Amino acid sequence: MNLKSHIIETFKLSEQSLNGKAALPLHQLQKTAANSFEALGFPTTKHEEWKYSNVAGLLKHDFIFNAKSDFSEEDLNQIALPNLSGNVLYFLNGVYKPELSNIVSTSKITVSTLKEAMELHPELINQYFGKAANIENEAFTAMNTALPNDGVLIHIADNQTVEEPIILRFIADVRNENAAMQPRNLIVAGKNAHAKIAEAYRTIGDKVGFVNTVTEIFLEEGANIEYYKVQDESDQSYHIGTTQVVQNDKSYFYSSTVSINGGFIRNNLNIKIDGEYCDGFMYGLYIPNGKQHIDNHTLVDHRKPNSQSNELYKGILMDQSTGVFNGKIFVQQDAQKTNAYQNCRNVIVSDKATMNTKPQLEIWADDVKCSHGTTTGQLNDEAVFYMQARGIPKAEAKRLLMLAFAQDVVSNIKIDSIREYLEERILAKLGA
Repeated sequence: MNLKSHIIETFKLSEQSLNGKAALPLHQLQKTAANSFEALGFPTTKHEEWKYSNVAGLLKHDFIFNAKSDFSEEDLNQIALPNLSGNVLYFLNGVYKPELSNIVSTSKITVSTLKEAMELHPELINQYFGKAANIENEAFTAMNTALPNDGVLIHIADNQTVEEPIILRFIADVRNENAAMQPRNLIVAGKNAHAKIAEAYRTIGDKVGFVNTVTEIFLEEGANIEYYKVQDESDQSYHIGTTQVVQNDKSYFYSSTVSINGGFIRNNLNIKIDGEYCDGFMYGLYIPNGKQHIDNHTLVDHRKPNSQSNELYKGILMDQSTGVFNGKIFVQQDAQKTNAYQNCRNVIVSDKATMNTKPQLEIWADDVKCSHGTTTGQLNDEAVFYMQARGIPKAEAKRLLMLAFAQDVVSNIKIDSIREYLEERILAKLGA
């Protein structure tokens, strides 16, 4: 059975065990998503949004959803991050593992699995779940909405500052079989709430892993959220990730997406600035090598006046790797006095590496300041020569320049353990 048929048949079987819950709004949303997914099918390169990212390789594999695992604390030690502390939640093949997790900020945040939240916090689920995600046009989002295998609800109460970071670690165990997982995360920051949140993805094993994740983030008035996404997966992995953000008045959202490793990665980051005096920042770094493919699609939709967005994505492409950046900025008619900036910069280390960029800017307001641009090239020969003239070997000079190039993104990560881990992994990947 192919992947599409498997999803549709699994959804139909799940309907048979609803025990009277079929009329609930959540299930109706899931049913709509399943119908949408069936109608859409998987995208091909004929779809403009997937022109440079072919998912045909993904569809050749058979996957086990909710795959069993004998993952132990000893295995966890092999991928532990030194000095990692805070609210750390572990998900194994998409399923929450409370025995491995540790939540320390219990008085300021509500954390529950998606399944628990449907029973314990239906008001939050009904108000927010699925309200930002696009199930009409996005096949992978519809697929996730129809059948999320697990995930988490994080609610930060009004006027609370969460000092300890909230870190979600998603581990794909593909040591024994190809495994697929569909985590679904819902993050709601109340009025004037502050928190740092990270999603981190790792793979163990040599089989094929498939992650299809959707995260919805809602910032109420005055909320401040720093959001980090880190991908360090295997060369056999496929990762489709969508993050949908909605900002209300006077909110601040800072995101940093760092893709260190992965066979095929597609990141969709969409921000709707639906309030005045908002700040939205989108930073990204990707370092593919071998035949890896990393695609970043971003969208900022300015709907209200007096807000700003700033975007910087950087790529270092090696070997026969490919990269994609498609960044869209929409400034709606009512969004007067908007400031919106977008920049994508790429360094091509190998003649066989390829980078495809498409910046887009659509403005319907007349009192705005907006700019966008992209550059792709090799390292500066003069800078390399300057360093060689001072006794630094050519290979080391190039590595140092690439490290400096990456620092604009990495140095701004404010969760120390994650920043330090990334600095080490970047050194290793660049051949330190």
